[in-house]
Amino acid sequence: MTHTPRKRFGQNFLHDHSIINNILASIQTQPDEHWVEIGPGMGALTEPLLKKGLRLDIVELDRDLVSLLKDKFRHYNNLQIHSADALKFNFSELASSSPDILKQNEKLRVIGNLPYNISTPLMFHLLDNAYCIEDMHFMLQKEVVERICAAPDSKKYGRLSVMMQYYCETELLFEVPPESFDPAPKVMSAIVRLIPHQQPPVIVNDVKKLNRVVTEAFSQRRKTLRNSLKKLVTEEQIVSLDINPVLRAENLSLNDFAKLGNLLD
Repeated sequence: MTHTPRKRFGQNFLHDHSIINNILASIQTQPDEHWVEIGPGMGALTEPLLKKGLRLDIVELDRDLVSLLKDKFRHYNNLQIHSADALKFNFSELASSSPDILKQNEKLRVIGNLPYNISTPLMFHLLDNAYCIEDMHFMLQKEVVERICAAPDSKKYGRLSVMMQYYCETELLFEVPPESFDPAPKVMSAIVRLIPHQQPPVIVNDVKKLNRVVTEAFSQRRKTLRNSLKKLVTEEQIVSLDINPVLRAENLSLNDFAKLGNLLD
């Protein structure tokens, strides 16, 4: 069975068995778990996951791949294939769909080799359902993973860092070279582990307001806070939070941004 990778779907199929084995070693599956795989491609990860005996749902947009996967894995009764756009998919329904009444509303473990062009919006779509997700392991562009995991006072620290770290504990696990894929992308990739926080690490009254202040601050990241945030808060308000108004966005912690967001009406 063959399938020509489609550029419009951002398809780069993983084929490196050493990388696949590293991923499997990192995620530590258990047979009674409920997993969701996004963008399974030709099933390089799907097959070893199914052999673990866990319950697996896969979400794939490419209808030709859906047909291929249905045929390839037709003998497995622990698999459900969804021909759907992951950006619009209701993942919370999977968490409540167990045939075992005792496992309904169980938490999902999510894995995927995400198309780089939709990786950020897809992660935030999943985080809208963070309450029903145990953890997520994604193959992403290395630069994106570094931004997700970046700490304050670094050039890679930005809106994605702050917002992802509000929702999750983040960890770069290992890098993946271009030759591990067909076709080989022009960039390095990396595996990231995201574990949704049971309780938010900071007090935020309204996540939309946190996002607003973070977005505004980093949209003009070379400007000082008193200039980049002047449409939202006054210099006096910034000082009242014990934050230096001549700092730049990259110098602030998640807690600093939370305090600024809580000032907004």
